[in-house]
Amino acid sequence: MAASSQSGRECQRSSIRTPQAGERVSVCGISYKVDNQLMGSSEIFTGDGGETMHAPSDIPGFFKGRCIFITGGTGFMGKVLVEKLLRSCPEIATIYLLMRPKRGNDVRTRHEELIRSQIFDRLRNEHPGFASQLVAVRGDITLENLGVTPEDKSLIEKNVSVVFHCAANVRFDQKLNNAVRYNTLGTKRVLELAKHIDKLDAFVHVSTAYCQCDKPVLEEITYPSQTGPDNILQLVEWMDDEVLDLITPKLLGNLPNTYAYSKNLTEQLVTNYGSKFPTAIARPSIVTGTWKDPIPGWVENLNGPTGLLVGAGKGVIRSMHCRAEYDADILPCDMAINALIILAWKVASLRPKQPLVCNLTVSGENPITWGHVLDVGRKHLYENPLSDAIWFPDGSIKSSWLLHTLCVIFFHFLPAYLIDFVVTLFGKKPFMVKIQRRIQGGLDVLQYYTTKEWVFRNDVYKSLSESMTERDRETFYTDVKMVNWDGYIKQFVLGTRHYCLKEDPATLPEARRRIKWLYWMDRTVGAIFYMLILWMLLSWSDHIIAWGRLTIRSVPQMFSMIPILRTLSGTVGPDAGTLH
Repeated sequence: MAASSQSGRECQRSSIRTPQAGERVSVCGISYKVDNQLMGSSEIFTGDGGETMHAPSDIPGFFKGRCIFITGGTGFMGKVLVEKLLRSCPEIATIYLLMRPKRGNDVRTRHEELIRSQIFDRLRNEHPGFASQLVAVRGDITLENLGVTPEDKSLIEKNVSVVFHCAANVRFDQKLNNAVRYNTLGTKRVLELAKHIDKLDAFVHVSTAYCQCDKPVLEEITYPSQTGPDNILQLVEWMDDEVLDLITPKLLGNLPNTYAYSKNLTEQLVTNYGSKFPTAIARPSIVTGTWKDPIPGWVENLNGPTGLLVGAGKGVIRSMHCRAEYDADILPCDMAINALIILAWKVASLRPKQPLVCNLTVSGENPITWGHVLDVGRKHLYENPLSDAIWFPDGSIKSSWLLHTLCVIFFHFLPAYLIDFVVTLFGKKPFMVKIQRRIQGGLDVLQYYTTKEWVFRNDVYKSLSESMTERDRETFYTDVKMVNWDGYIKQFVLGTRHYCLKEDPATLPEARRRIKWLYWMDRTVGAIFYMLILWMLLSWSDHIIAWGRLTIRSVPQMFSMIPILRTLSGTVGPDAGTLH
């Protein structure tokens, strides 16, 4: 009430009028209808000159008393989203988490494990009773009607007002059948559930900035897919897997993998539902460990750059195909999550009739190149090495695919075969070649993104904080210019070591001693290798010189033995007659 009165006083001083419910305003060049009842203490005001102005927001106030439905809440981004909502919007009524049994654990067990997760340590101290706000709903997006019971479906439809759809299969090498069934058909099932929710004010779909990576410039708009998503869903339903595998390259077109293709289809699907309820499409780029909240450097999986960091830190990745001068569009996870929360508040306020698209990208705001990322990462890996490294982490990036391939052969696979040979001699099961093949498969996928560069327009993302109070800006920060990349990468290295690999900080002194020993071993082996090459060259120098001279003398004789060359030589030579 006080916030509303203060807003009114500011309006009078600024000669700004409040638009009526249903009136249209423009945000980032897109027209939206205003619903003042949903604005709470963050109403939109239109100035006399036609400009759009915003009174202070109160995002925790917007979420107060609301019920939220989240898919993918047990994943990397999902956990950060759940933690942030409960800690920064503590008066949320209930968060319903769609959860399926996994690896022999039922939903109740997985729910208890989630609550005990290390990422909730801060929340446990600040809000000890947070567990009562989390309700696990048994279900699976790969099942018809999400596999939820009629009772749970009715509960969601009556109580929920905000949906965050984060669930996705992020494997790039999966078959098209699996990618479409999980990412596209799964999203359609969530959209169908959302369509029947009585009081749905915001549906936020998490896509990817690389769903249109065949385009060099990606605007904050939706793009029509070449083939309608419903047609592909029907195709996947009836077509034999072997035939589908054969036509997959044709269907993908210029897209690099089935993940990008399925996300491309899914965006079109979400767009088709955009007129039914307020919708936002969030396109994060390469999401990495947290910057500040709730724990600096927190990460829990080996996807993308994290896997690259671990492989390099263990000494098993010695070469990477990459353009060092290209920008690496990495975004800390907590900033991406803050943007999702703001988008939910914003679409509930604006009530758009088409999806509000937001590219969650750095895009030149605070650029960092792949070369800088790897150089800084190498420095911090030397200072904070991983335990049980196999070899000294001294790899490098190659812009030449041929040079990279040669390095993979000599520095990845030959040592792997040697290690497996020694292990076999001791009666143990070989493992290194298998690991290298998996690593190489991941590098082959990643190099598509490290050897290309895109321009992501992100005006909507940059404008997210414009209508927010200073307190909300501090709580739900999204400005990437605040990030110091050197300090962030150090946190990322330490976070990967501690939270992902479960290596205790107390093991650092021993790891540093080990890395020094590996350094001298690496240099010794390198010196022996080059000395061996030099010795071989010197030992064979007489033979090499003799072979070279013989080759030079033999060249004219070789040419003279070719009949057609002799004929041509006689025809066009200095004594030949004129050609007719």
